Parts: sequence; structure tokens; C-alpha cells
Amino acid sequence: MKVLVTGGLGFIGSHLVDQYIHNGYEVVILDNLSTGSLSNLNPEARFINLSILDDSLEDWLHKEKPDIINHHAAQVNVRSSVSNPIYDVDTNLLGTIRLLQAAGKVGIKKFIFASSGGTVYGETPEIALPETFKTKPISPYGINKLASEFYIEFYAKQYGFQSIILRYSNVYGSRQNPASEAGVVSIFADHLRNGLSPIVYGDGEQIRDYIHVSDVVAANILVSQLESQAQEIFNVGTGKGTSLNDLLTLFYRLYHGAKPPVYTKAKAGELGFNVLSINKLSSLGWSPKINLKEGIQQLCQEHE
Repeated sequence: MKVLVTGGLGFIGSHLVDQYIHNGYEVVILDNLSTGSLSNLNPEARFINLSILDDSLEDWLHKEKPDIINHHAAQVNVRSSVSNPIYDVDTNLLGTIRLLQAAGKVGIKKFIFASSGGTVYGETPEIALPETFKTKPISPYGINKLASEFYIEFYAKQYGFQSIILRYSNVYGSRQNPASEAGVVSIFADHLRNGLSPIVYGDGEQIRDYIHVSDVVAANILVSQLESQAQEIFNVGTGKGTSLNDLLTLFYRLYHGAKPPVYTKAKAGELGFNVLSINKLSSLGWSPKINLKEGIQQLCQEHE
């Protein structure tokens, strides 16, 4: 099977490429290096330096004819989507639509999409959210991820390929860029490692569902092998919530004598609670293997 991974030089995408190759897939990476890094390139993958907004995308896909497209290329910063919504629309929505149009014309079998369980549901009660929970995103990023989901279902029916949407919770792990503002675990780790105080916006009681990148990759591999033609949506998280304060406690057990956190004004529109139910994906035999304590220990040891 040939798989095209868009954003395959980024944080999650590059880990996914490594696992696809390990599992014997032929892998082609499409990445414009806007946030991805050549240091993440697996030498057994073929790399095309191209944006999903490039006019040559369809011609290029015709030459490659992948069986599966796994779409991870994205603008991933929620705050940037608020300050620059046009760029977010161009990259996350129009880019996805262009990719879908081209994918349908070249006859792909499966389209896997990295969506956002952290943003498409919006404000929620304090429960682990099932995929059927009402979606009401409160940021341009979440709006465009949800709109992309609708376009994916439309094109899947139009062209007859299978679509699988994976709604991620808060993913963390090695290769995550602490400068992106998209991953609080990597940001905290970077501050503490460099002798700086972690910055906490608000009281630190915001609850999130943190999942290790290796578990996210395992979910992608599983759905890549699904034979069903049904159009599916799966949450990918742990089903467990952790506050920022508890997250910091885990870090301070490893960084003794580190500078204490600095608490500052809460960010406007930040969610108080976001945890995903994973019952649907778990019913297929998947489960997260790395708990948060282990994941943070791994992350800290990598930089010792």
C-alpha cells in the first residue's frame, strides 16, 4: 500500500511516517516546511516539498496515485487562528478541499484526517465527550476543522472513498515544537529545562486530556487497516482529565529546584474542561498505552 502523509515532517506526521515505514508501507511525504523540519525526515520515505495550496497538487497526485492519504498538514495554533483567521481558512479549510478534490479524481481508497477533539466541541459539561456530542466550536481553528469534516464526508460520498476522521485530544511527545504555542506539555518542559518559570494563564484548574504521540500513531495505523467502507469519526484521547496544576506537579517531581510557575490573566475564550470518550475506538481493540506520568518521564529523559 502506498500512503501519502501531508505534514509528514511535522510533530505527529513524522512519527506516523516512521511507523508506516516500519509496517511495510510505501510512504510519500508532502510538506512545505512551514513548520515541519528536515531533521524529522525518515530516509526511507520520499519527500516532496510542496504546499497543499500549490496549483500542481493534482498533477502530482496523478503521478503518485496513493492508496491512502493521511492528512496532517495544518496551521495548528488556535490563537493564531483568532488573530489571522484568513490564513487559517486558506491552510486548514481551502487546503483540505483542494486535497480532497484532487484525491477523488485520482481514485484514492481511504482519506484519514487529523481533526481536533479539543476544539470542535466547544464549551462542554464536565463529562468525557462521545463523538455524538453536539459540536459548537468557539475559535476559527475549530470552525475550520469541523467544516473540513463536512467536506470530507461530502467528497467521500461523491468519489466513493472511505473517510476516517480522528478527533485528537491534547497530543504531546518528542519532536513537538515548544515555540508553536500548540502544546503546553512541550512548552512547560522547555521552560523548566532552561531554568525559566512556566507561565500559567488563569488559575491552572483547566482540565485537558493529554495523549502520547505514540498512542495517536497506533490509532492511525489501526484505522489505516480498517476494511469497512463506512465513513467514521473517532475520538483519540485517554478519557482522563488532568489539570494544568497537576501537570506541573508531575514536572516538578522530575525538575527538583526548578523555578515556580507564574500565574497570569486567563486567555479569552479558553475552555475550562475538555476530555474525550474513547469507547468507540477502544471497541476496535485500541487503547492508550502510555500514561501521562510515563510520557513526561520519557520526554524529560530524551533531553538529559
